[in-house]
Amino acid sequence: MTEYQTPKDRAYTNTLLNAAPKEAAAFMNLKHTAERTDGVIPIKYRELMSVAVALTTQCAYCIESHINNAVQAGASREEIAETVFIAAALRAGGAVGTGLMAMRLFEEASTVSK
Repeated sequence: MTEYQTPKDRAYTNTLLNAAPKEAAAFMNLKHTAERTDGVIPIKYRELMSVAVALTTQCAYCIESHINNAVQAGASREEIAETVFIAAALRAGGAVGTGLMAMRLFEEASTVSK
């Protein structure tokens, strides 16, 4: 294998969708519902939230798509930058939160092994 994720993979979109049509339809409905423009949350904020989630899930296609959508919705460079750091802080916070659980599990495992 010469490369992993590449924009050339988009050529397999229909292959994936057609291989699991019911699941694909459900996913696409959820995606379109979440990305609608008539919700209470303005589209720019929806897109900034989408960018943050895409950054934490590290989906390159999602990052590209939602950055483009955020720019179209009027997001500024500064808003994107703040979104990056908010996502980074929450991702790090998640590690600290699960780190607390790791400490408890360590204590429990240490007590059992004595």
